[in-house]
Amino acid sequence: MTQTTSLKSILMEPRTIDDLHVPQNLVIDLIFRLLYNEGNVALSRFTEVLKVPKAIIDDILLWMQKEHLVEVSKATVELGRLGNVYSLTEAGELRARGSMERSQYVGPVPVAIPYYNRGIELQTRRKAKVTPEQVKQSLSHLVLPERFHRQIGPAVNYGTSLFLYGPPGNGKTTIAMAIAGMISGTDPIWVPYAITAGGQIIQIFDRLVHKTVATQNGRTSELGRFDQRWALIERPAVTVGGELKMDALDLRFDPISKFYEAPLQLKANGGMFLIDDFGRQQVSTSDLLNRWIVPLESMIDFLRLQSGQTIVVPFRQLTVFSTNLEPSELVDDAFLRRIHMKVCVHPPDEKLFFQIFVSIAKQLSLPFEKDSFIYLLQRWYRESGRKLQAVHPRDLLRIVVTLCEYENSPLRLTPDLLDEACRSYFVD
Repeated sequence: MTQTTSLKSILMEPRTIDDLHVPQNLVIDLIFRLLYNEGNVALSRFTEVLKVPKAIIDDILLWMQKEHLVEVSKATVELGRLGNVYSLTEAGELRARGSMERSQYVGPVPVAIPYYNRGIELQTRRKAKVTPEQVKQSLSHLVLPERFHRQIGPAVNYGTSLFLYGPPGNGKTTIAMAIAGMISGTDPIWVPYAITAGGQIIQIFDRLVHKTVATQNGRTSELGRFDQRWALIERPAVTVGGELKMDALDLRFDPISKFYEAPLQLKANGGMFLIDDFGRQQVSTSDLLNRWIVPLESMIDFLRLQSGQTIVVPFRQLTVFSTNLEPSELVDDAFLRRIHMKVCVHPPDEKLFFQIFVSIAKQLSLPFEKDSFIYLLQRWYRESGRKLQAVHPRDLLRIVVTLCEYENSPLRLTPDLLDEACRSYFVD
């Protein structure tokens, strides 16, 4: 495969087994394992699971019949060979057991890693462009400073990395998720269900992360019939928090099923990878930074198989670090240089706090009382020196609504109810 290979040629529907660009034995092993698991398998079922055209499967099954590895257990005369149902012979069952010992992966035939790499590179070569209107719309459910969108939009369009920092409770995670929604709304991306490298299978497609986009009976207007081993998905958003461990960023080999699961950043290719609460992970910050520093700059990642073989894959997603810790105490200058865009999410001033308060009250159908709001501001913030946080109006007003519902009384906003809400919410 050359660097001039187009995305259309990569996604073209295969016509022969050579067009799959994987060893024939790999496909035969998948047929063995499917037959071993299910007993009797129709040709349509092979196509459904392996995502390979019937003609290719039929050619392989014809060879396996001649080798007395499979036999026809049921035939439909009207459909010819296309209506056959297959089962293993005694010799085939012996081969299938050997295949199951090597790996228990049963699914779409994997895509060779050079074709995956080229496919991702072609689809991420042009960065997604978002307009000011799109950014404003994605952030419209938040009350933010008027020109805040000018910090977010260029970061998304630059498309490599973003550092969100600032005191807790002011919407960093919500802003990051709004960015994820904005990215997923751009052009969808093609990803394979699985890839193969060094004779091993790596499963990429994850139903929790990848949301498929409907196509018309295996074809699109642009490509015509396409290789079913690739899925058209919304651009993915992978989010991790304090639970992140280092092994989630490396290939994970299951010793029972004997195939690999892709690391999180590989699943996020073409989309966004959010590391929330950065600095509070179960892995040390220095180890995490050392793991990211090369991919952030080179846009490629290195993954190691159990055999010791290293494979190279694209690192093409918007990587977002979100933290409420002081950046200078968390990372060094060398790392910060590699994160091209930094955005501080400041606490709201009293004017923004008022706007947030009014907006949340409206959402909760809670009649707004200006005098009660002024009382809250004076009693619980100005006098105590407590800092305003964007999350406070939502939490306090929800408590007020809960108190009213508990008393079975009409929703209202009074100083007494605000006092009661604050006493149960704040820890002094």
